[in-house]
Amino acid sequence: MMEEQQRVLSLDVGTKTIGVAVSDPLGITAQGVGVIRRRDLTLDLEEIDEIVKLYNAGGFVVGYPMNMDGTTGFQAKFVDVFVERLKALGLPIALEDERLTTKIAEAAMISGNVRRDKRKLLIDQQAAIIILQGYLDRKRRTGLSNGKDPY
Repeated sequence: MMEEQQRVLSLDVGTKTIGVAVSDPLGITAQGVGVIRRRDLTLDLEEIDEIVKLYNAGGFVVGYPMNMDGTTGFQAKFVDVFVERLKALGLPIALEDERLTTKIAEAAMISGNVRRDKRKLLIDQQAAIIILQGYLDRKRRTGLSNGKDPY
């Protein structure tokens, strides 16, 4: 039997919303938790801290926006500022490349016949699930981190 670990919380950070997903206790699957409507960074972090406590999360995987050529742009700098503030919660933070996650999430919902109005509500949560599942799968498959992984 596998040893139970603390859950990992995934965040897809946008300017208007933050998609949230959490791993199961064994670190095998990702499930959606919801979407945080952005207000200000202090309130956003308080809400994230409540989610950490609710799920007994031991760390974060934050989607890191890269350009298709591997460079970083404005959105990555925005996430860098967010991550610096997130460090105040005292948990390890891994950055995970999030290229195309929103497009993948939308395509999956379209193929699942999710209505357009419902897709808008769920897209960031779905992206957080994809980010976290990719992280969990890579970690289980290789046993290695991406160099930005503190776990």
